[in-house]
Amino acid sequence: MSIVEIYTKTFCSYCWRAKQLLESKGVEYKEIPVDYGGNERDAMIQRANGRTTVPQIFIREHHVGGCDDLLALERDGRLDDLISK
Repeated sequence: MSIVEIYTKTFCSYCWRAKQLLESKGVEYKEIPVDYGGNERDAMIQRANGRTTVPQIFIREHHVGGCDDLLALERDGRLDDLISK
């Protein structure tokens, strides 16, 4: 199981940016595309407390939020701790 799961859409620049940050840190993640809706999108909305935008990012089952939230964790120096626990 990946410690990071990220719900994405193919042409989402925020998704690309979040994935780029994770990749720059050498973090492997499970990408869950929700381009076509369906069960994956429904699961994302439920897990993300009703949020419908992408990306939605989870680290160790903890809902981080979207790209801006991930970048804020990095800026505050807290992302590495979440990933390395």
